[in-house]
Amino acid sequence: METAENVLNALLQRYPRLEPQREQIIQAADLVVECFEQGGLVLACGNGGSASDADHIVGELMKGFLSARPLPQKEKERFGQDEAGIRLGERLQGAIPAVSLVSHSALLSAFSNDVDPQLVYAQQVYGYGSRRKALVMALSTSGNSANVVNAVRAARALGLPSIAVTGETGGELARLCTVCLCLPSRDTYRIQEYTLPVYHAICAMAEARCFAGAAGA
Repeated sequence: METAENVLNALLQRYPRLEPQREQIIQAADLVVECFEQGGLVLACGNGGSASDADHIVGELMKGFLSARPLPQKEKERFGQDEAGIRLGERLQGAIPAVSLVSHSALLSAFSNDVDPQLVYAQQVYGYGSRRKALVMALSTSGNSANVVNAVRAARALGLPSIAVTGETGGELARLCTVCLCLPSRDTYRIQEYTLPVYHAICAMAEARCFAGAAGA
């Protein structure tokens, strides 16, 4: 398994323009690890291409990314020793619990129609985060997408941390988020081109720390 330091150094070698964001990337990975250690949920949201990125982030967190994350032996035994239980224990992987707020079509359409489309992510942040630890990952190339900004406002009201991935100006998210990654462009497509390797690195860094002993499980 790659170390978190190696993952970060490799990212910055490939994308040297991201070097000014080194500390913010480290802090973002720290927040993901802290959320995991406290039994919380990562809540990812965005619009358009950023909605796809939110889904992608959850995919990297909820299963093995650079590592297979085998379950510890005691965890495997919870599923039983019959054939089905052994298969479950051997095939399931460690997860960093995460939810993509963009993927609940019935809830999104109902709340947008009945209440307020600009609050669809805030409603989910409140629902998931009012009774447990959570971390909001807010993706917006402008930093000003109303529904994403409102999700962060809800997080702040609940005392929850947040990570923004946005463009070089940061927008409103730069003022509101615990950690803001201001990627070096003002062009939407270029910001999106930086966004993927940045969140891949954050996910890989968190994985390396959360599952450091998994290879020997």
